[in-house]
Amino acid sequence: MMLDGLVQTPELLVALDFDGTLAPLVDVPIEARMAPSTAAAIDALAAAPRTTVAFVSGRSLADLRVIAEHGDVSSIVLAGSHGAEFWWPEHLRAAPAAAPRAGVDESELRDELRAAAEAIAADVDGAWIEPKAVGFGVHSRLVAPERAAEVHERIDALMAERAPHWRRRVGHSITEFAFRDEGKDDAVARLREATGATAVLFAGDDVTDEDAIRSLGPGDLGIRVGPGETAARLRVASIDELAVLLRELADRRSVARE
Repeated sequence: MMLDGLVQTPELLVALDFDGTLAPLVDVPIEARMAPSTAAAIDALAAAPRTTVAFVSGRSLADLRVIAEHGDVSSIVLAGSHGAEFWWPEHLRAAPAAAPRAGVDESELRDELRAAAEAIAADVDGAWIEPKAVGFGVHSRLVAPERAAEVHERIDALMAERAPHWRRRVGHSITEFAFRDEGKDDAVARLREATGATAVLFAGDDVTDEDAIRSLGPGDLGIRVGPGETAARLRVASIDELAVLLRELADRRSVARE
């Protein structure tokens, strides 16, 4: 019943987080790939009529293209860096859409702070810094539990001193810092406008996905994958359970729009 409105809507946008939603979390993030079940569901959705699929991720656009195995002829839209970067398929490149949010380019400061953060992380075994287009991420997934907080606290102190105006986000064993303040809610709003979507499905598994979920309207559907506090109307237990739902939506929409 919950899918009925999405099945019938004239233009559907399916916007999905990637890590933990379509792909299992892994120790080496650049090695993440979609689970077979979600890859098949995405293919089916991308082939469904009047349906746009988008990946909305905190990853930099370059890394997102790698892990999504995304080619130049793909029809899937990419929103990287929480919506600060976009890749559009050919048929949407001239679509009217709100301009990216203006902001000061602090790339030089980013490089300085990233180097300082790398020096701190080098003191904590297993910690590492992920370069991002508009900032960096502090990873502690491989850090011993008794030291995991240490690296985040030390880099938090660095950022509070040097860049208190940067946006800070916390996720699964990661703290991210960015000089741009776009969130996944901004990404979904821009995608909705560009695609002319009359309804949106958004699914995610982490705190940053809640920005997008809270922004959805009454005709949309937010899905939380796994545990955690959420504003979503629907929760699924796993990536594979989400894949089943997405495949059902693709199949029903293909029949309904014939």
